[in-house]
Amino acid sequence: MQTVELILASSSPRRQALLQQIGYSFSIHPSHLQEPAFAGGDPARYACSLAAMKASEIAKRHPQSLVVGADTIVILGQTVLGKPADAVEARSMLSSLSNRSHQVITAYSIQLRGCDLETTRHVTTTVHFRQLQAEEIETYIRTSDPFDKAGAYGIQDYSSIFVDRITGCFYNVVGFPLADFHTILQALLTQYQLTLRQV
Repeated sequence: MQTVELILASSSPRRQALLQQIGYSFSIHPSHLQEPAFAGGDPARYACSLAAMKASEIAKRHPQSLVVGADTIVILGQTVLGKPADAVEARSMLSSLSNRSHQVITAYSIQLRGCDLETTRHVTTTVHFRQLQAEEIETYIRTSDPFDKAGAYGIQDYSSIFVDRITGCFYNVVGFPLADFHTILQALLTQYQLTLRQV
């Protein structure tokens, strides 16, 4: 049985909190990948590619550690909504999400170079916004919370009042699909005879 360190290749405080919530001990080595823009095709494949590239960047430097990279994207129709650059873009995104359903895809990649272990998966959750009032959107924009989040909202903050229903994993929308990740990681630890080191 080999003991390995778990590394999260993300500076996202939400992902860090979620992993801690389910009892994992890990170190943080954020990826600094310059994310290529979505160029069309399958959005899930795009998210998986980003997650794998982020994990690979860190796994190359830490070949004996189990590295997790992740990426979350928001899909409205055929459009991928990234992080808004400013209030104008945030306002446009939130207005477009009003009274409509959209998909949130979080992809994650688990890599351990020393064991030739690499698996990348994605989970999709459908989120429906109620009809939003202009003043609600402005109130949210004034918090500055939309600017570091894909789709210009975070379901765990003030914008939770925008969401009237979801289908799928709630934590996937926050930024990490806990149940799916835990199930897959535990299976990999058993398959490769690994245990996680307490950091």
